Amino acid sequence: MIARTHAAAIKGLPAAEDIQLAVADPNAAMLAAFTKQFPHAQTFADAATMLAEPAAENDIVVIATPPFTHYELACAALRTGRHVLCEKPLAMDRAEARAMLALAREQQRLLGCCSVRYFGWSPFEETRRLLREEILGHIYHVRFTFLEQRNRPGIEYQPETHWFLDQAKCGGGTLMDRAPYEFSLLNRLFQPLRIDVLNAWLSDPVTALSLPDSVVNDVEQHAGATLRYHLQDGSNFIMSYERASGTHSTERADIEISGLNGAIRWDWPSLRARKFLAHTYDRHGQAETKTISFATSYQGHVPFLEKPLHYFYQRVHGQDSPAVVNEQAVFNFSCVRAIYDCANTQQPQTVAWGE
Repeated sequence: MIARTHAAAIKGLPAAEDIQLAVADPNAAMLAAFTKQFPHAQTFADAATMLAEPAAENDIVVIATPPFTHYELACAALRTGRHVLCEKPLAMDRAEARAMLALAREQQRLLGCCSVRYFGWSPFEETRRLLREEILGHIYHVRFTFLEQRNRPGIEYQPETHWFLDQAKCGGGTLMDRAPYEFSLLNRLFQPLRIDVLNAWLSDPVTALSLPDSVVNDVEQHAGATLRYHLQDGSNFIMSYERASGTHSTERADIEISGLNGAIRWDWPSLRARKFLAHTYDRHGQAETKTISFATSYQGHVPFLEKPLHYFYQRVHGQDSPAVVNEQAVFNFSCVRAIYDCANTQQPQTVAWGE
């Protein structure tokens, strides 16, 4: 499914008619279905054969496969001198991500991640503007909460895709699948130099399931962590982070940023999210709240699913772009993995810029 969205995104790129689409898939039935939708695509039965073709200067390889294959395929593509845009999560662990970045540097190519789809959300863009104006004063606490009762990948969401539930193939549950989006936005908002994961927990609430006996289901669907963000100006704040794709808790999706001079709260992007921002501050000893409503979502002209390729294409061609690439891609992914490492070892973890 996601490979087809990337292929469809080509039509919105400059000089799209001059772009050659190639696709590799060892599953003949899937390859036939893909080419039925994109009849002009050049097809290959495996990635090695596709990558053996001569590389052009600005070739982009999109990795749209399950996470356990990302490292091998991304490295193979980078070694041919091609740029790589990888679906989220970037890799299975921090060691793989670092090795991918080292190879990208060696080859002087870009390594990008597709965790940018929520960039442009109206309240997020307004928050960035307010933070630049330092309207909140010193930030001391951020609360991020995104709890869904029944939207588990491989169960309610894309129920036919059972590899979402197998840790050996996907690396983890709700954190690995959804948190890459969240930390890409959070880190773009605050631009930290270091993040300490002070404590973390993982859980899989019990529900009635009717999965085939052959399906492995060993991932978390509810997780949380306490993090300390260290910012470029030397200040720091605590973030209380919690997210779930399957929980018995009340559904909610919001972020609240608390500063000495005020607080900002808004809904996290979701199907039921309201496009508003509430700014609360003191006025003559009383709490006053100003609410800003947004008719549109700052999405620009790029559709939600097409943003990763469009942003990455712009960066490859030297244009200003919010694409998440190289060090930023590895930093964002490392935040997600550090929560797992902290939860599994019960020891604090640190993610530092340029690690």
